Amino acid sequence: MNVAVIGSGTMGNGIAHVFAQHGFSVALIDINQPALDRALATITKNLDRQVAKAALSEDDKAATLGRVKTYTSIEAGVVGAGLVVEAATENVDLKLQIFRDLDQYAPAEAILASNTSSISITKIAAVTKRPQQVIGMHFMNPVPVMKLVEVIRGYATSDAVTAKVMDLSRQLGKTPTEVNDYPGFVANRILMPMINEAIISLFEGVAGVEEIDTVMKLGMAHPMGPLQLADFIGLDVCLAILRVLHDGFGNPKYAPCPLLVNMVMAGRLGAKSGEGFYQYTAGSKELVVAERFRK
Repeated sequence: MNVAVIGSGTMGNGIAHVFAQHGFSVALIDINQPALDRALATITKNLDRQVAKAALSEDDKAATLGRVKTYTSIEAGVVGAGLVVEAATENVDLKLQIFRDLDQYAPAEAILASNTSSISITKIAAVTKRPQQVIGMHFMNPVPVMKLVEVIRGYATSDAVTAKVMDLSRQLGKTPTEVNDYPGFVANRILMPMINEAIISLFEGVAGVEEIDTVMKLGMAHPMGPLQLADFIGLDVCLAILRVLHDGFGNPKYAPCPLLVNMVMAGRLGAKSGEGFYQYTAGSKELVVAERFRK
């Protein structure tokens, strides 16, 4: 099967990597050629890491890279695709337009999947003429490492399409988990309120950044504390998902903490901006609390 991936950012290049590594021909599509070039460089670096760990041979690396072709046009990139995975920015209007284009250009039998972490699959499917072939494939970051794929059935998604996507996920060495289409699905419906509560605890002065994360890491066996994880995900992404939950359920328990809102407005987005709850310096793995939150 030929696979097309829309978006060459962190998630898109990771999804392209795992499909190509498992023998699929991949069309990686982005309107920005420099972004595609960076994606290929990232895939190469991650494959090199696998080779260094003896998890992959040099021949396997070369074969994987040979299966990835880049395109700056959806129309050209989806020709012959049996599966399209959209991994664009978590913006509902952008995703709806992409799916309108996919419905127009992708083969009639193609499955159209979204890697959205919170936006309704039913809403996305409704802008197409093939809602039974639209599904969610929510991969976790970093895609080559994380085993879970949250497979989200929209209101009209067919049993056959769901079974096919579950099987494809297993072919990637992943563990697919089927869930229904409600705001936040399962992963973010549970995770984001926890992250938000950690931010509220900081906001109200219950404890500091390092202390909150230490309690969750050592007391709850989380490999990463919620504030560090929020930085890793991106505070803007966390805010967007909380707003989807708040709007979708109308429940004040999902209302984002004012501190989170202010940090996003100030451009403190976490690791990708160099500062969130922690400070990030290129080339350093040391975890340093951001100056604003130091005692």
